[in-house]
Amino acid sequence: MSDKEVILTQEGLKKLEDELENLKSVKRREVAERIKVAIGYGDISENSEYEDAKNEQAFIEGRVITLEKMLRNARIINSDEIDTDTVGIGATVSVEDLEYGDVVEYTIVGTAESNPLQNKISNESPVGKAILGKKKGTVVDVNVPAGVIQYKIVDIKK
Repeated sequence: MSDKEVILTQEGLKKLEDELENLKSVKRREVAERIKVAIGYGDISENSEYEDAKNEQAFIEGRVITLEKMLRNARIINSDEIDTDTVGIGATVSVEDLEYGDVVEYTIVGTAESNPLQNKISNESPVGKAILGKKKGTVVDVNVPAGVIQYKIVDIKK
């Protein structure tokens, strides 16, 4: 991961800080204990418990490094920075699918905290890119693998 700016909302910042704290204070101890127990089984060259614990330890340490770098390069979007005239990061946007008439509400976030299942989409996603900087009432074309979808921006709020 490069030293690219990581855009986060206050909620996203808290979530990453909590994950980092959990990894450092809880998960590291748990995996160290698993390694200790696995070593107690004897020959580690054919010990799957030891191998699994070492792999988990490597994953945890990699994630700690990634999270620390993300937090170092974080730019926090405060709610008072969110403009309701144009779509920006941190804004919650209602869009209408012009083909089917469905209205969906998305919150535009940075890639680090995107979660499509919670309707938090990245500013770098196809929909996020298409609506970023647009005003209420604007119709945008979104290129998706299935073709082009037209969305109308119905509402923008904090």
